[in-house]
Amino acid sequence: MIINGQPEDIATPLSVDELIARKGLNAGRVAVEVNGAIVPRDKRTQTMLSGTDTVEIVTFVQGG
Repeated sequence: MIINGQPEDIATPLSVDELIARKGLNAGRVAVEVNGAIVPRDKRTQTMLSGTDTVEIVTFVQGG
């Protein structure tokens, strides 16, 4: 699987929510794209990933 441009060996299948948790990220502060399509928050639990997927995870940062 490619995550943020880097190949990673992650056991699949797993859901987008499970990947977020394994990465130690706050699910409320990230946006996730799988194979070029944004995954809505309410679909993360049922969206399953495979070893051939390309995933982009973007973390929101507040600033001022």
